[in-house]
Amino acid sequence: MAHTRIVVTGLGALTPLGNDVATFWTNLLAGKSGAGLITAFDASQFKSRIACELKEFDPGDYLPRRELRRIDPFCHYAVAAADEAVAHAKLDFSPESDEIDRERVGVIWATGLAGLQTMEEQVTKFVEGDGTPRFSPFYIPRILPDTSAGLLAMRYNLYGINFNTTSACASANSAIICALDAMRLGKADMMIVGGSEAAVTPSSVGGFGALTALSTRNEEPTRASRPFDANRDGFVIGEGAGALVLETYEHAQKRGAPIYAEVLGGGMSADAYHATSSHPEGAGAYRSMGAALRDAGLEADAIDYVNAHATSTPAGDMSELLALARLLGDKLPGINISGTKSMTGHLLGAAGAIESVACVKAVTDDVVPPTINLETVDPAAPAGVNLTPHEKVERPVRVAVNNSFGFGGHNATVIFGKFVP
Repeated sequence: MAHTRIVVTGLGALTPLGNDVATFWTNLLAGKSGAGLITAFDASQFKSRIACELKEFDPGDYLPRRELRRIDPFCHYAVAAADEAVAHAKLDFSPESDEIDRERVGVIWATGLAGLQTMEEQVTKFVEGDGTPRFSPFYIPRILPDTSAGLLAMRYNLYGINFNTTSACASANSAIICALDAMRLGKADMMIVGGSEAAVTPSSVGGFGALTALSTRNEEPTRASRPFDANRDGFVIGEGAGALVLETYEHAQKRGAPIYAEVLGGGMSADAYHATSSHPEGAGAYRSMGAALRDAGLEADAIDYVNAHATSTPAGDMSELLALARLLGDKLPGINISGTKSMTGHLLGAAGAIESVACVKAVTDDVVPPTINLETVDPAAPAGVNLTPHEKVERPVRVAVNNSFGFGGHNATVIFGKFVP
């Protein structure tokens, strides 16, 4: 089936490695870790005391103080990333501008845990109080996942498709695929997509710690996230946001927009296996990647780079590699795979958004970011697999694959390609 071409015209990033795309990308290629001891709260009694937190981010640079109080930090992060993407795409969404048909522009935004900070604060105040319910009138809108998508629509006066996707750590890739499908079906000309997460909180760190999902390498935080390494012991939680502006090629061409890459396809699947563990043989991951390739009209040998989900958990990393080995066969050694969560940590529902930004940059710049902290490759890894250890690799990147897999068995794969008019 011939699809309407969908292109990327804007990028935004707010990450533990930098508060804009340029800084994020520079530090990612340099192999810098964003991890450190948690500063957001006293984590001294927690099993895991490390996180990849934002640095020197002031939401007051984006929103008036009065509005900041009405929304949770995950929405602050969404605004910062989306504003950069909108500026990057050279869009004028001011009320007086009639450049764009706003009924044909939508927002699909992702988050995994939404307003967790607000929920903790409000419930703690109630429990520690005298029993009188003194909840903020903004409590409910602050915790709703879809507040982020609605906020961005109001910010830019957009009247098109508007909703939130929540599929755990696959949420942002799910958002991108939903936007891709909507535009192919002629329901929109442009979409702002992405994800944000503000989950460096006591209940989140405690909860993931109780699942033994987090690294406890507290004495050396920058070496804790180590995808594919034989001595990995869990992920490092992160926070931030990523955003992309997607347009139909015709719409972008008509307005003279910058075009950075093309969204070639997307695929989703379910493991239907376990509440938190991935399928041991990567069956769901294999289906999701295969579906994305079929959607893009590509064979597996077209792939140059895979940004792996690679959270640094003992079971998850190997199941993904088994799926890739099955998908790629004897082509596996010639394809660069990297786990950028080794540097950013795991941004949960926003992970796919910042990793999609990384894929677009890899395609435009012909360079693959590394997997850091990979000292001893897990002996269970498929023979010949190229995990891009330690250093970036400059090579042609015509097709880049972004994998995101979430608790509950949710799998979402997006394929980006070099734009050719």
